[in-house]
Amino acid sequence: MMKTFAFTGAKKIVFGRGSLLTLAAQIKDLQSKKPLVVIDKNLVQTGLLDQITKVLIPGGIKCSVFDKVVPEPPIELADEGAKLAVKNKCDIIIGVGGGSAMDVAKAIAVLATNKGSAVDYLGLNKVSQPGLPKIMIPTTAGTGSEVTFTAVFVRKNLKKKEGMNSPYLYPELALLDPDLTLTLPPAPTAQTGLDALCHAIESYTSVNASPMSEMFSLEAIALIAENLRTCVHDGKNIEARERMLLGSLYAGIGLANAGVTAVHSLSYPLGGQYGVGHGLANTMLLPAVMAFNLPAALEKFTDIAEAMGENVEGLPVREAAYLALDAVETLIEDCGIHETLAQFGIKEKDFQALADVAVTVARPLENNPRKITKDDMITIYAQAL
Repeated sequence: MMKTFAFTGAKKIVFGRGSLLTLAAQIKDLQSKKPLVVIDKNLVQTGLLDQITKVLIPGGIKCSVFDKVVPEPPIELADEGAKLAVKNKCDIIIGVGGGSAMDVAKAIAVLATNKGSAVDYLGLNKVSQPGLPKIMIPTTAGTGSEVTFTAVFVRKNLKKKEGMNSPYLYPELALLDPDLTLTLPPAPTAQTGLDALCHAIESYTSVNASPMSEMFSLEAIALIAENLRTCVHDGKNIEARERMLLGSLYAGIGLANAGVTAVHSLSYPLGGQYGVGHGLANTMLLPAVMAFNLPAALEKFTDIAEAMGENVEGLPVREAAYLALDAVETLIEDCGIHETLAQFGIKEKDFQALADVAVTVARPLENNPRKITKDDMITIYAQAL
């Protein structure tokens, strides 16, 4: 019997080359006129903020700017940005950039209308009322944050990452313009793209996957496998960039509805304690977690292998399933990702402490297709050393 399931997401998605040019009209459609643009300084230096203001000015819209976003953002940024939004009487929040900028923007939007600080809303369903309207504009094909209900932050005092999770974090609009990804250099293209692949594989194999989420997750795997290499090595190829951004979007939709699995639980302490970027942390752990989970989901891993272009016809199911692992390892290598945990100063003696933190990131572990213990986690960390 088919399982009962729900399906949620961003209220509206606009996708296509040049769609940034519709931003002023989209703001007016949301009956807003005083946006706060949340962005990082690196993107400001590329001229993207100027590009955005040139779109807004003819529409009579003047924006405030919060440009303090950094990778693996500390939670204090959300509080600081919310104070600016309230001070300037902003009525809509626009997140521009990668996952960090969009996560900060989503948190700012709810903090502007809910009392207290960002730390008060870490966890699940702790936001009591809607925030300001939110428009998310990704410049990477990676996190899928433009269509999720999560904002992840580093708590530096605790050396850990935690997430704010609420339906009120879903954006009113996800505006995806592939042209904005053309200038992304090869390394972040690879890391964010493999992050999207991780989301797609984890959401497809999650125990909470539904027929609807599986459709998005599997198509995301196929799009990413087909186009990521080209995006890394021929970044100006707009057709590949377009399909890659669509794959990232689909992966985000799958993630939002089925959840992620053990890769994310194990990667959180790498970011919180060692400052490892989210996409790279997931990439280093993905093959080992796949190998661990594979016996519990042979048919699904066979589907993944086929989606990634492997010929599984006539093969025993176990042999076909392992082709998924081969395909992922080859894609990682082809994208030039060779980092290991050891390069970040992580040693074998650290594994127990990492596992102690990872086991507290409970929701992804509950989604994992195979029960995983601390000893299993330590083994996985060792394989990524």
